[in-house]
Amino acid sequence: MLADTSAVRSYFYKLGLESEVADIYLALHAYGPQSISALARNSGVERTRIYRLFDTLKNSGLVEIEVHNKYSILRAAPITNLQILISKKEQELRDLQTELTSLHNFLNGDVLSSPATRVQFFQGLEGIKQMVWNQTKASGENLSILYENMQSRTKQSFFERWARTCNEAGITFRGIIGDHFIKTQQQWYRDHSNERLASWRSRFVPDDVFKITHSTIIYGNVTAYYNWHDDEVFGIEIANQEITETQRAFFEMLWAQGVDVDDLKGLDGQAALPTQAERSHQD
Repeated sequence: MLADTSAVRSYFYKLGLESEVADIYLALHAYGPQSISALARNSGVERTRIYRLFDTLKNSGLVEIEVHNKYSILRAAPITNLQILISKKEQELRDLQTELTSLHNFLNGDVLSSPATRVQFFQGLEGIKQMVWNQTKASGENLSILYENMQSRTKQSFFERWARTCNEAGITFRGIIGDHFIKTQQQWYRDHSNERLASWRSRFVPDDVFKITHSTIIYGNVTAYYNWHDDEVFGIEIANQEITETQRAFFEMLWAQGVDVDDLKGLDGQAALPTQAERSHQD
């Protein structure tokens, strides 16, 4: 074992890793690949504890585990693999920063509430991102009337993290888009390939039926309104069951009048808006 392990132990501690993880890694570094039994002897960590730490060891990227003849062999991975864990910590800090915006708004009086209603105002890009992230806590179906897509305004990494979280939670989505979305967003979809929502259905509603000027999201008992115009970026969340049910009914009326986006050949630059005569024929 290394004579002075304090620097390694101190660094692992700062990353939030348990002391046994440092003991295991140091033993693997000193004695090379070994079985669980040998590792227990060399590290001083009990076998049962090593088994309980398997997930932590793998997720940290510090240890590689192979199975030979039903026996697990552990080997030390390069210490630079800790960059994976550092990146996760950085992401956690960004999430905390995003959530801080919501707390700031709440503590500074931007929330109106009663036993049946909560109204909250969000301002700027970070406020909008907080509103979007609030959707990940929804249960059931998420309904959207979209002026623009989220990706064109937030960083792609934020959208992918949001989409991944929604997919893991099993949230389903239906969205309504209009002429502005089709005309302005198809170039974005041509130029970008990123993680998408696993359960997403959308329909097109033309301006002569209903002109979409901002985005509306409906989930749970919440109706959220987003304003994305460059000179004014803000949003409002209204948590009220009756208001949300009314908005949900309005969405369903629009949905019934929409055309499946797949029938428009997709947002790949080839999407063709149906003419008024074609829509009349479809009706």
